[in-house]
Amino acid sequence: MCNLRSFFTPLLAVLLLQSLVVVVSAQGSASTWQTLTGNPPLVIARGGFSGLFPDSSSVAFQFATLTSLPDVVLWCDVQLTKDGVGICAPDLRLDNSTSIAQVMKNKDKLYLVNGVPTRGWFTVDFTLNELSLVFLTQGIYSRSERFDNSYPIQTVEDVANLKPPGLWLNIQHDAFFKQHNLSMRSYILSLSKRVVINHLSSPEAGFLRGIVKRFNLNVTKLVFRFLEPNVIEPSTNETYGSLSTNFTFIKTFASGILIQKSYIWPLDASNYLQPHTSIVSDAHKAGLEVFVSDFYNDVPLSYNYSYDPVTEYLGFVDNGDFSVDGVLSDFPVTPSATIDCFSGLGKNATPQVELLVISKNGASGDYPGCTDLAYQKAILDGADVIDCPVQISKDGIPFCLGSINLYDSTTVAQSSYSNRAQDIPQIKAGNGIFTFSLTWSEIQSLTPVISNPFSKYELSRNPKFRNSGKFLTLSDFLALAKNTSSLSGVLISIENAAYLIQKEGLLVTDKVLDILSKAGYDDPTSKKVMIESTNSSVLMKFRDKKSYELVYRIEEDIQDTQDAALKDIKDFADSVVISKISVFPESSLFLTGVTNVVPKLQSHGLSVYVETFRNEFVSQAWDFFSDSTVEINSYVMGVNISGVITEFPLTSARYKRNRCLGSDLPPYMSPAQPGGLMQLISPYALPPAEPPNPVLTATDVVEGPLPSYKASPPVPGGGATAVPPGPPNGLPKFGACIFLSNLAMLITILLLL
Repeated sequence: MCNLRSFFTPLLAVLLLQSLVVVVSAQGSASTWQTLTGNPPLVIARGGFSGLFPDSSSVAFQFATLTSLPDVVLWCDVQLTKDGVGICAPDLRLDNSTSIAQVMKNKDKLYLVNGVPTRGWFTVDFTLNELSLVFLTQGIYSRSERFDNSYPIQTVEDVANLKPPGLWLNIQHDAFFKQHNLSMRSYILSLSKRVVINHLSSPEAGFLRGIVKRFNLNVTKLVFRFLEPNVIEPSTNETYGSLSTNFTFIKTFASGILIQKSYIWPLDASNYLQPHTSIVSDAHKAGLEVFVSDFYNDVPLSYNYSYDPVTEYLGFVDNGDFSVDGVLSDFPVTPSATIDCFSGLGKNATPQVELLVISKNGASGDYPGCTDLAYQKAILDGADVIDCPVQISKDGIPFCLGSINLYDSTTVAQSSYSNRAQDIPQIKAGNGIFTFSLTWSEIQSLTPVISNPFSKYELSRNPKFRNSGKFLTLSDFLALAKNTSSLSGVLISIENAAYLIQKEGLLVTDKVLDILSKAGYDDPTSKKVMIESTNSSVLMKFRDKKSYELVYRIEEDIQDTQDAALKDIKDFADSVVISKISVFPESSLFLTGVTNVVPKLQSHGLSVYVETFRNEFVSQAWDFFSDSTVEINSYVMGVNISGVITEFPLTSARYKRNRCLGSDLPPYMSPAQPGGLMQLISPYALPPAEPPNPVLTATDVVEGPLPSYKASPPVPGGGATAVPPGPPNGLPKFGACIFLSNLAMLITILLLL
């Protein structure tokens, strides 16, 4: 079975990969590049597309060439086997990137590596034939293991036979191989007679100096790789930090340097960027190209980048001061798009696609939600519409806050108001201190708290400003928006209106109508007003305002909608907000297909907005490559949504201006194919199917009118008498696996051979 699998899996992978990506020529960047040659920076795929597939697997190399710039360079960390064959593997030890520990039990050994005792399964202890029993695995455990044990180890010549646009060989441990009577120098020189090596790198200056005269430097560029600044380079006995100031010496044996990101953009102890160094310009003055390593979409970035990998790449290739000559990445799709689609874009670049960018509590990914700082950042980032989730204070002041429960976004639990906690199950399960229990002046005294939805993954948002900003009344929010020419409108969200009217005597809808009118938003020439709610009864209160856009928010994940429900929605709403899962259902973070929810809503004349987009890679399916731009693009180009609701408006606003959104999309700007990655997973490793999401019915939508405050006077103390329930919550999620029919037939035929 192992031999059969090893034959069929790579074959199926090639056929499936070709079906997932439409390959077209790159568009070409409009930037004037500040690289040494004036050419665009190179994209170097470390181990192929190793951010998704096992490092140096055939599928990783092929996927990199299919999803990247046409001149992408494939990177191979060269190791030597016991019989002197060069293989591609990320380390001397195979135990963290293959199944060798299970296949070759008790064959690990202890060796000195750079003077450090190191135990493991080393390549030098096994012949290539022995390693044919070993399969590659994902070495970074936060990444998906679903592609493990399907792909064999690749030799250097296997990779060269793929005929990549460029081949980069990295030699990391020449001295170690010498200790085991293996000559990396002899292997490389022999290989160069059969294979075109475009770049050859090593952190050992002695190795490069020993081969420089044996290569045609117009064909093969030698690159000196810098390790950490305090590490000593063995042949010179100098630290790499010291060598970084001696480019005259390096130029005698290399045409470029490969450095870690921190050599250019150092970080302080809090993970914020410091001013960039002069190392790129210094190297360029010496005639050396500068390549940069350690780009990973799924490793926390500096807080300055707001978890957006495109923003990080732009800091290295398009910052106005310099451009590096190439980037080494586990996710080559992202630098490919950055270089070709986003470099040189100004904030006033013409949008290439119709997409409404709506903030979620302002730029709440960067500052505490609904504060002045969050709204100012959303405006600066290019949001089209800023939002105000209206809450109301005890003394009847409407203001903006993402939750009616002050626990969620303030330090109220540590304040003198902590004794005002109560249980109101109609609003939220569990204990809370609610906005209507404090006056506006009391709420103003509270300290905001930034949301950290992924704290369990130790991913924090902008901690330096975690408690910064001031809350705004609805009147102040409307004044801010009205005086901002770049905004096209505002979105006012109203929830819990029935409870507030019936139990607290707070007429939130009437107050919103009155404040909007006084602020001049009833004027047809004013900015667009969008009123959003999960309750049709709320939207009906605004039906007479013909210039307002009424937005119905479906809070459940759904797989379909009944026609009767659509007709009812159309009676009271102009547009709908749905969840991301309602468009692309998932199973274990793999897209399983696409629903017909969006086209059904659009067929009834309803615009469709999707929420909530976040930059953190853990919020995205594997199909989006840990890149928020890929995710946005898949919803826009894949299903033609009308707008996004996002906590990071910059990412979406920049996306819609990118120059690659023409009629011929390059592969790095093609939408994800739902269910495509699932087909590359071996049957035994497929994630379990999940139960289907519900279908939206008319009974979920139709409600009676809001209660009259005269008929239901407020209950002292905010009593928790039950109010009629709204649409059901907490319904199960959908995970039906939708396969592309032609590909499914192809797999079946091949497996029957």
